[in-house]
Amino acid sequence: MSFSDFDAIYEDEQLDELEHFQDQTVAPVQEPIIIRGAGNMTVFGLSNRFNAEFPCGLLSRVAPEEFKATVGRINGVLKKSLPVNVKWLFCGCVCCCCTLGCSLWPVICLSKRTQLTLDKLFEWENSHLYHKLGLHWRLHKQQCDSNSMMEYVILIEFIPKTPIYRPD
Repeated sequence: MSFSDFDAIYEDEQLDELEHFQDQTVAPVQEPIIIRGAGNMTVFGLSNRFNAEFPCGLLSRVAPEEFKATVGRINGVLKKSLPVNVKWLFCGCVCCCCTLGCSLWPVICLSKRTQLTLDKLFEWENSHLYHKLGLHWRLHKQQCDSNSMMEYVILIEFIPKTPIYRPD
């Protein structure tokens, strides 16, 4: 109801229709920002680094220094883990015929461990900084634009604000 309707008298049916209309209006949420891998090496869809260039969609939300620090921490985790994954992948491919594919299991397990480490990093970053700013970072698997392969990207979603001024 607007302020001009403050002293107006409504029947119960009209009020129900008005409240139903007000409940249906939802604040629009921005489209999520996608940060793609920028490295030259990819193991099971996970690139060896992400681009630290500040996206314009975060301009009034996050300081560029915070964004670069977060991407730097993500790239640090990838820098430590992916070279080991590549070595195991090479060894697994060499021995694949003799072991009937079982030599690739260490690479798969190491890749899952890297994903879990990144998920924990995102959880820590979200709880300490980004949820307070109305953002949620996560690792997301999506299809590549050029072919049918899958890749991991960083998805920055905007958390809708709760309407605190709307009465219960």
